[in-house]
Amino acid sequence: MVDMTAYFESFRQVRVLCIGDIMLDHFMYGSVARISPEAPIPVLKLERETQMLGGVGNVVANLAALGVKTSVVALVGQDAAAEQIRAKLQDIRVACSGLMTDGDRPTSVKTRFLSGGQQLLRTDREKTGALSGDCRDRFYAAIDAAIMEADIVVLSDYGKGTIDADLCRYVVSRGKRVIVDPKGRDYSCYKGTFLVTPNRAELAEASDMATGTDEEVTAAAKSLMEKTGVENILATRSKDGMSIVYGADKKKDPVHIKTSVREVYDVSGAGDTVVAVMAAMLATGAELESAAAVANVAGGIVVGKIGTATVTVPDIKKQIDNTRNTGGVTREEALEQVERWRANGLSVGFTNGCFDLLHPGHISLLEQARARCDRLIVGLNTDASVRRLKGEARPIQNETARTTVLQALAAVDMVVLFDEDTPEQLIKDISPNLLVKGADYTIENVVGAAHVMSYGGEVYLAELTEGQSTTGMVGRMVA
Repeated sequence: MVDMTAYFESFRQVRVLCIGDIMLDHFMYGSVARISPEAPIPVLKLERETQMLGGVGNVVANLAALGVKTSVVALVGQDAAAEQIRAKLQDIRVACSGLMTDGDRPTSVKTRFLSGGQQLLRTDREKTGALSGDCRDRFYAAIDAAIMEADIVVLSDYGKGTIDADLCRYVVSRGKRVIVDPKGRDYSCYKGTFLVTPNRAELAEASDMATGTDEEVTAAAKSLMEKTGVENILATRSKDGMSIVYGADKKKDPVHIKTSVREVYDVSGAGDTVVAVMAAMLATGAELESAAAVANVAGGIVVGKIGTATVTVPDIKKQIDNTRNTGGVTREEALEQVERWRANGLSVGFTNGCFDLLHPGHISLLEQARARCDRLIVGLNTDASVRRLKGEARPIQNETARTTVLQALAAVDMVVLFDEDTPEQLIKDISPNLLVKGADYTIENVVGAAHVMSYGGEVYLAELTEGQSTTGMVGRMVA
């Protein structure tokens, strides 16, 4: 992939207007341990809940995370969900002036109930249909107020009635390039738009053609463009990546981009991320192929996160660089990974130390810890932290070398560096199911033990391997 740095640096200078169906995504997480005696259904014991911007709101959130100046025109009701949407937009510094209120319909809310990484049920609270006369006039006025400053316009059509042929024609008539995240079978309403981004199933439905192979996707997209007047199509194809099929420039051959291989946890909102990155890249002047290459990377990142999620420029740069990480993960990355593990029903263990010169005692402790949990995190003192604890002559191995060795062990799933004298705050942030130290400690003296036991976690004192210690090894080396 060519260097995209100049495009990324330009994100803060471009403006994108997002128009469409906004909603509140509500996630309810819990555990299932029994079947209801009232009916053959699982009983979900709720443990936590989160709320995120959904629909066009997720496109807005992704653009804001990339640093793009973003505005939104959408419809909400007169209810608590609308206020939550406004608060979340304010949190990401996006103006709420484009939110139109319709007292006759509630704000769209999608509530998902999950256990062990599996969605058990989704409920939708919404009312669909065309905008009323007064609301429609206000909606168009809000578009007029924002569109001339925009470099790119995004239409997010979720089939709620906000986006129709008249609105599409009106937006296209303003002379801006328009990207559409489509819905339904009839794409003729998107005539004149620069780019439409169906997924594989949506492309098959709209074209009534097969979309299994590169050739089939190309044929289906070309057929659809000829029938509807859409200029170009970007088809997202899940594990098979994505395809650009040009209609406006018929001399350009289709481009098929293979996906970045990642563990998939949740595909919620991945399409919104792709649309957002395409809009940001095209607004900076990138060609379709370059924009799609970056969007493909971003989509691969977001499916590795739980719920409707966003990506940042550092996320994308890191994935593009594809360099082997020998410096451990950041605390933020660790917390994201822990959330994914827990969403899949995995228990998380934690132990910590300097691990300066790895010896059989270390290996034994790590293996004992890993045997008692599904995933093991090692908190590793930074070089500065080791010097404060052990003196200026330590560590013998720097933090990069120590991390590299630990990451090579089968018992270790993640290494997180911490600069404090103790890992107490890191333990509180992670809140592991299991905390492990050596048997030379007592539970009362283990840092973080009280916190872990406060929510029912386990503190385990691992058996020691006689005669093994780093201090002893250093002493023998000096002698």
